[in-house]
Amino acid sequence: MAHVTAAERRPQLIKAAIDLMTREGVAAGSTRAISAELGVAQATVHYTFGTKEELYRAVMEQLTEDLVSQVEQAAPTHGNFEESLFALAEALWQTVLSQPESYQLLTELTLYALRTPHLSQALDNHFAGITAVTSQLIEQAADRTGHRLQQPTATTARFFLAAFDGMSMQHLSMPDEKAEQACLKALVSAVVAMA
Repeated sequence: MAHVTAAERRPQLIKAAIDLMTREGVAAGSTRAISAELGVAQATVHYTFGTKEELYRAVMEQLTEDLVSQVEQAAPTHGNFEESLFALAEALWQTVLSQPESYQLLTELTLYALRTPHLSQALDNHFAGITAVTSQLIEQAADRTGHRLQQPTATTARFFLAAFDGMSMQHLSMPDEKAEQACLKALVSAVVAMA
């Protein structure tokens, strides 16, 4: 059997962890279960990541990176400021609708990280990254449309994300397409009024 380097094994283990924890939850994500998911020895996980928490950190980073990439690709290039923000919100909402299990996993990992000191930096990085990209997209929409922002962009981004996270949690708990569309429009209107 050919030797696989830690650099090659790393993305395989992250994917195996995501697949397993998406199906069965974070509590099921032991190093033993993750190694079995990929069909490798449990020692491979420890050799590649050191600890389970380091693997969880890598999973959080991967989920965040995937989400940011999808939203950045959907950044609008036309329309006024409100239309641009709605297009961004709609693109982000489509990721919730098409990948609810990823949002559920990210929510579970966030709650797990709140009680795991070793993951506090990963949690900080996740929220800082999401806030930074949201701020950047709001600024780009304002610059492109000539809209003068009345609030610091980071404040507007945090407001948007707080409401969006609440909507995502409601969707996971009790989906209601009609109500969600109305809330999404109201969220964008509130963000535009604030900005």
